[in-house]
Amino acid sequence: MSTLDKTPTAPSPRPARPARAGSSVGQLASDLLRSRELAVLVVLLALVVVATIKSDGFLRGDSFRDLLLTPSILLMLAAGQTLVIITRNVDLSVGSTLGLCAYGAGEIMSAGHSPYVAVVGAVVLGAVLGAVNGTIIAFGRVPALVVTLGTMLAFRGALLHWAGSDRVNAAEMDPGFLDLGTARIVTIPVLTIIALVVVVGVGYYLRTSRGGRELYAIGSDPDAAGLFGLPVRRRVLGAFVASGALAGLAGVFFAARYGGVSSNAGENIELQAVAAAVIGGVAIFGGSGTVWGAAIGAFLLVTIDRVLPILGVDDFYQQAVVGGLILGAIVLDRFLAHRAERRLARDREVTA
Repeated sequence: MSTLDKTPTAPSPRPARPARAGSSVGQLASDLLRSRELAVLVVLLALVVVATIKSDGFLRGDSFRDLLLTPSILLMLAAGQTLVIITRNVDLSVGSTLGLCAYGAGEIMSAGHSPYVAVVGAVVLGAVLGAVNGTIIAFGRVPALVVTLGTMLAFRGALLHWAGSDRVNAAEMDPGFLDLGTARIVTIPVLTIIALVVVVGVGYYLRTSRGGRELYAIGSDPDAAGLFGLPVRRRVLGAFVASGALAGLAGVFFAARYGGVSSNAGENIELQAVAAAVIGGVAIFGGSGTVWGAAIGAFLLVTIDRVLPILGVDDFYQQAVVGGLILGAIVLDRFLAHRAERRLARDREVTA
């Protein structure tokens, strides 16, 4: 036997185990079944089915168009609210911001300027108002609930001072701009398409960009994020600026949708925006949730508003149902958070 024959040979590497496509598909299915977004979507579809059985015209003609068109304004606010809530904050001023921006857009057009100028002006005004919130919260270290509650009243007061008892009517706006509120592409309202494009953009940012992942990290533990070197203040400021800009765009939608703007535009819609995000699975304590869930939550709120009267439920119970959904979402968040903490503690004990 030669020397070469006596040299121990390295064990031949095991053939690579083929990827288990079945397990990955199973994991994906498991994740989907456990996702909050899917649960909310199932509730939404169940409501639509029940309403369609009770009323043949629920998914036909103007009813179907309104079912898609009405949530478009709320989608904008819910997308901005998602960015803010993920950082463990909240923005209660978006309704007043919407009103100011809608009235501002109407005033720009009534002065003879192009609708494009009105749109840009409204979005910039919303971003500036969001920057006011973000600056006080991020650099002044004042709780967001207190700051945005104050600016909600301050912005509404500014709108009342600006508009008074006056209103911008449809005759003062550009006809092409007003057509945007009723235009459709393959039966789908244009405003809804624009809103969905914005939601997709926000979702892509949160899922793939470094800034989006840092927003989640900040919401999970702001102190740890700061110690790790993340730009906490800059990210929080950016979230509020984005929320304000989206509220400004929602103001544009409002003016195009209703063809007139007065000082009460956008009143109380901020609570619906928060509710849409929370019901859709965005944790009110920050750090988790998706804009997809917030969008489904917005559709669910509007659909509930349409379906319950068909089922013969009066207004009081409509508000009670929405309140119950919010409470249920918060309780579920806490339950899931405690269960995750127990699982992590158990894993650490096993590892030790």
